[in-house]
Amino acid sequence: MTKRIRVTVGIIAAIIILLLIGFIYSTFFRPQYGTSSNVVGVITLSLVIGAIITYLSLQLRQARNSTVSTKTSSHTVIESIKRVFKIVVAEGQMNEIFNYENTIRLLKVIPSTKKALVIVRANVLIGYDVNKCKWEIDEEKRVIKLMNFPKPEILSLETDFNYYYFEDDLFNFISRKDLQEIQYLAKEQVKKSVLQSDLLKIASEQMKLLIGEITTLNNWQIENIALIDDYSYPKDVVEKIDEPKESTHLLKKINLLEKAASILKIKI
Repeated sequence: MTKRIRVTVGIIAAIIILLLIGFIYSTFFRPQYGTSSNVVGVITLSLVIGAIITYLSLQLRQARNSTVSTKTSSHTVIESIKRVFKIVVAEGQMNEIFNYENTIRLLKVIPSTKKALVIVRANVLIGYDVNKCKWEIDEEKRVIKLMNFPKPEILSLETDFNYYYFEDDLFNFISRKDLQEIQYLAKEQVKKSVLQSDLLKIASEQMKLLIGEITTLNNWQIENIALIDDYSYPKDVVEKIDEPKESTHLLKKINLLEKAASILKIKI
């Protein structure tokens, strides 16, 4: 029920109360002179009350049947556009259980901990950036010699977060920035899991098959194709993915976006 209808109902209810008070006074307390009855007053009051009830019913029905209009606005900023040559050769769906825990100590003695358990559902696309490839071509012998071939990389990562558990307290509560940090760290953990999974091996095999078919179809030969077999990342590179400094850098960007949104009066 809208504010306008509520005001209308209040005014009409006040009028009805005043009419009832006047009718009761005229019927039971006002001195009667002669033998005339109050039949006309009763009929008039009944008609007024009936009309009011009918009006209110129509207003309520109209309010229920009225459509709700929603207004949205967006502000799109294109930072950069560039040409790329990237090939997707593998796709995977993953479920990651991410446990977040943060503890502070009040007066350096009393621990205060906040926790969160998140299930991350991710859809990842693995492929190659062909611009990073280096090769030599011998047109006379129709031979392509690979000089350098990049490792497969994550070209796209779509995530969906489901929060199953929260725990915090008065001195260390979970804020909106904590949720943003949790989502960022969980996404980085998914990246780390992807780079340690069999998706990279599958991508390597698919790429070798693709290049082999293309060169064979055009009566060319490929040399050093074994470079594609080097698909795994060093352990230290994978471990650096979810370092806290990355999260801190992201939060700084988020703070800048929030300041920009406040200037533009945009809710984020």
